[in-house]
Amino acid sequence: MLTRYLQAALRRASYEILEEGPRFYRELQDCPGVYATGETLESCREELAEVLEEWVLFRVSRNLPLPVVDGIELKVREVA
Repeated sequence: MLTRYLQAALRRASYEILEEGPRFYRELQDCPGVYATGETLESCREELAEVLEEWVLFRVSRNLPLPVVDGIELKVREVA
């Protein structure tokens, strides 16, 4: 489920080609603060995937809600 969620979120990323500095910028508007830059589109995508994973883990560790992405909803269940 987590892998499907991450893949679905990454498919929704928007990107820009920058004039200066790193050539590519990508962000996930559904996930505030999740963005990346890179010299190549692939390096930018890889960095975005890492940032997204860290963002999800942080929100889970703080019991914060995660956005529903393409109908996929992640929720943390308490274990008894």
